[in-house]
Amino acid sequence: MKSKPQLTFWQIWNMNFGFLGIQFGYALQNANVSRIFETLGADVENIPILWIAAPVTGLIVQPIVGHYSDKTWGRLGRRRPYFLIGAILASLALIVMPNSPTLWVAAGMLWIMDASINISQEPFRAFVGDLLPENQRTRGFTMQSFFIGIGAVVASALPWVLTNWFGVSNTAPEGVIPDSVKFAFYAGAVAFFGAVAWTVFSTKEYSPEELKEFDAAEEEDEKQKDTAREENTETTSLGNLKKRAKVLGITLTIFGLGTTLLVYLNSYMWELYILTIGLSLFGILEMVVLAMQKHKKSKAGLAEIINDFNMMPLAMRQLAVVQFFSWFALFTLWIYSVAGITSHIYDMKMEKDVVHELQSAVANIDKSEDTDKVKSIGEELQKYNKKLQSGQEEVVASMDVVKFFVDEDRSEEMQMSENARNVVDRIQQEYNEGGNWVGMGFAVYNGFAAVFAFLLVWLAKVTNRKLTHLISLAIGGVSMISIYFINSTGIGLLVPFVGIGLTWASILAMPYAILTSSLPSHKMGVYMGIFNFFIVIPQILAASLLGFAVKSLFNGQPIYALVLGGVTWFIAAAMMPFVKDKIENKTAS
Repeated sequence: MKSKPQLTFWQIWNMNFGFLGIQFGYALQNANVSRIFETLGADVENIPILWIAAPVTGLIVQPIVGHYSDKTWGRLGRRRPYFLIGAILASLALIVMPNSPTLWVAAGMLWIMDASINISQEPFRAFVGDLLPENQRTRGFTMQSFFIGIGAVVASALPWVLTNWFGVSNTAPEGVIPDSVKFAFYAGAVAFFGAVAWTVFSTKEYSPEELKEFDAAEEEDEKQKDTAREENTETTSLGNLKKRAKVLGITLTIFGLGTTLLVYLNSYMWELYILTIGLSLFGILEMVVLAMQKHKKSKAGLAEIINDFNMMPLAMRQLAVVQFFSWFALFTLWIYSVAGITSHIYDMKMEKDVVHELQSAVANIDKSEDTDKVKSIGEELQKYNKKLQSGQEEVVASMDVVKFFVDEDRSEEMQMSENARNVVDRIQQEYNEGGNWVGMGFAVYNGFAAVFAFLLVWLAKVTNRKLTHLISLAIGGVSMISIYFINSTGIGLLVPFVGIGLTWASILAMPYAILTSSLPSHKMGVYMGIFNFFIVIPQILAASLLGFAVKSLFNGQPIYALVLGGVTWFIAAAMMPFVKDKIENKTAS
């Protein structure tokens, strides 16, 4: 019996190079889709369903793709057919997206793009587990971190580069996407397909027979060293499986339906329905699968995926908790960094006389205006007034209110005083300046993530993967919380993002390196897809609960959302000692 051979640096480079293209797709989407939607006439606040596309799509697509890629073998191998299919579809979506004639065409293309990117992305995680021996998987996943960092920096800057270096227009008539955005998406399509194609045609996969031989050799090695192997899907009894499925199914169904009713009766944020109804549906699926097993249909695709979920290895269940808190912190950063930093560092406040003047202006506005928008602005100003009546001397202004009044034609129509116009102009200028600095911070953390990817390999080698991830998460917690103590823009504001870059690089690498050591090779794909659940669920919770927390618990100050994110990174770090890493005491590179 033979073990998996060690791969060279360039072989590991080639097998992960496709991730550069995948990150091009994500970065262009994250940086420009809001702009596309708004250009096509969207009021983003009124169509938030668009922004749940990525997590919901990943939640559904990744386990399915993982399950079927585990069972695929053909001319292109096991995972590579999915790389190629996803790359073709995603590249076409990148070309069509900026040419969308209407808002809902653009919304549909976003879902198609997300689904296509997920088809390519999911097997890449399992690809590392398939091809690399255990002691090289840390290097394999940190290489993915490197390409993610590079791709994010380059792709996010593409529209700016095209405008400032090549003179491509950054403006367009109303309802038309600027050429700088269009050409950036075209370049992204070429980069996406080219990078993935490079991996597909430069990397050879092991056949199912070879993988079985490698597994047998690994098992023999474990026996000789008298170490207990992790419980897997083959060793859990059918009786225990049925009992677990029944309890989980009933519990999730009742809890999901109960919380759905609670959300409805209390008019909580609509995003919570995705989570509560999703829990109910998953509970029902558990019971459907249980019924299928009674009729000997447990090998059906859906039943098998649910069974695999129920039999997650111990290390995967432990890592799931770490992932939940890790990604919750990331989403607080992505959602509230601009609002938190700008409102904390700049004087984005309105005094009582300005609020009262704006209230009067709204009350006298032309009734031909968008009544829903006018009503929304009036309600927001009323909230400001209540805060001022409670003793506050100033209130932090939201950009919805500022953008409404900064319009020159509207401000003249409402006969706003020079003082009021100066206040809203100043707040908008400060917000844009703060947003630019946050954009630089994001570039810093993505760029340093690419650099730190190689540092993580060394750190894991001299310590171990658990300690490396613990240190990285703790540094992220310190970095995120330290933003609260910074009171000016400049280089000092960028320093915390360096630490966040280390955390980001580790989150993209260490949990997957640890996880693959506990997974059977014939289930690598489906478990990587299921592991994505613990990224999506905190994303939905962050989108739903953070707004409530900022308004009700943090007195409308989003900087405290970033502090909360730092705390959750510390919680994730505290969970790491309880994670079982199969090669904790071996050399990982």
